[in-house]
Amino acid sequence: MNNSKIVFKLIVLSMFIALGVVISPILRVEGMCPMAHFINVVCAVFLGPWYALLCASIIGILRMMLMGIPPLALTGAIFGAFLSGVFYRLSKGKLICAVIGEVIGTGIIGAILSYPVMTYLWGKQGLSWLFYVPSFTCGTLIGGSIGFVFLRKIANNGTLMRFQQMLGSHSYEDQGSLFSNAIMVASLGTLGFVTSKVLVSALQWTSPIWNVLSYGILFFFIVAALLYWVIQKIKGLNVC
Repeated sequence: MNNSKIVFKLIVLSMFIALGVVISPILRVEGMCPMAHFINVVCAVFLGPWYALLCASIIGILRMMLMGIPPLALTGAIFGAFLSGVFYRLSKGKLICAVIGEVIGTGIIGAILSYPVMTYLWGKQGLSWLFYVPSFTCGTLIGGSIGFVFLRKIANNGTLMRFQQMLGSHSYEDQGSLFSNAIMVASLGTLGFVTSKVLVSALQWTSPIWNVLSYGILFFFIVAALLYWVIQKIKGLNVC
């Protein structure tokens, strides 16, 4: 790799770090930080597992220093970031595998390891080994879905591969499939869910109807994704 690509990689890494610190408070509660997982997945696909690990580590340290976030900023990010990049490369460029790596790394491994860290190093009581699994998994599904939609769109028009080549990263030609397109439709429900939650929080709407509406948007797109998959499958069978 020549020096210009290394410098470009470091510039992009710095941009991911800055963006990760700035957007991390969005929808954050202790044990769930969806935007951190969005950064993890995108950085892993763009730069690879080691850069993603470095990115997540620096973001976590900065959040702990500047925002007073507990060590969950690290345990809830570094394992998922690394596995996201590893799974993406092992699958030869399957974007859904990058999301799966994030879910396993953060939602399971990171969540379980957070228990001894928070109990013995941070002094928090009343926890168990699986205490953080539900919230970590939920956060990875939300952030990972947003990352998947973004990456799927730029992969479909070839932008992702060109950018990876400019960075000197592993690049793969990925025009999508019926399954990945259906996943993208379902992921749009996550985007709608997140958007509605942000609006409700910002405008301080307290009526239960807004909570129902948020989940209704998510349910609608999941059903739409299933219908899309079934219809396209039927069309494929008819053509055969």
